[in-house]
Amino acid sequence: MNEITLEVSDHVAVVSLAGPARGNALGPDVWGELGATFNELDGRDDVRVVVLRGRGEHFTYGLDLQRNAPLFMGLSQGGNLASERLALKRIVLEWQAGITAIEKCSKPVIAAIDGWCIGGGIDIIAAADWRLSSANAKFSLREVKIAITADLGALQRLPYIIGQGATRRMAMTGKDFTATEAHAMGLVDAVYANDEALFEAAMAEAIEVAKNPPFVVQSVKEVLNHGRDMTVAQGLDYVATWNSAYLESHDLKEAILSYMERREPTFKGN
Repeated sequence: MNEITLEVSDHVAVVSLAGPARGNALGPDVWGELGATFNELDGRDDVRVVVLRGRGEHFTYGLDLQRNAPLFMGLSQGGNLASERLALKRIVLEWQAGITAIEKCSKPVIAAIDGWCIGGGIDIIAAADWRLSSANAKFSLREVKIAITADLGALQRLPYIIGQGATRRMAMTGKDFTATEAHAMGLVDAVYANDEALFEAAMAEAIEVAKNPPFVVQSVKEVLNHGRDMTVAQGLDYVATWNSAYLESHDLKEAILSYMERREPTFKGN
């Protein structure tokens, strides 16, 4: 893979945006690689949690216009025909699927953001389970500045994270937001002094999550994701049905035994 790197250790996967362009700008191949990476992690028993970051000084500068331009320009050579519009829609849907794979991955995903997180980077972090940043992180949903309606998930997911008003403000102004502003609006859950402290904190949280019963952690993600589009009553009924089917496990017995024996539990995911 050219745009994504993957390292796994002690049940924690570290996925890094590592494209060849400056600032990890997102080329045409990154979306398929994101999908393939997170689909793989979804099925790996040795992975319980994922940390998603950018290589180097920035999370990502967003869409790499230079590398993506030939793709889009090539679709407008036939006179703006319906077939060209459908071809473009297929491309957008494929790119959306790459980001949706982050959200659908059964393992929790912690986004660790340092430096710039622009455009498609916002789409990516919005699909994570929670977000941490360094103090020098900056955020911009900048598609409006290049005459594009953000179409890779930010407009659909951000309202659940930061609310309608903040989402509209980000998307319609295209302005830059500091880490402090992002924290105040709820886009990031904690801010750390620098990238080193950020990554250390993200790994510490990942390890803490990995110590918990993996199936239960994954169940929490499933129930939260599924319940987002439900009423409270529907969500309560869903989680009751879920637990009635899946509550009993060896990890539950281990939790009870370790509590009675006053020792740390060892969860094996079964």
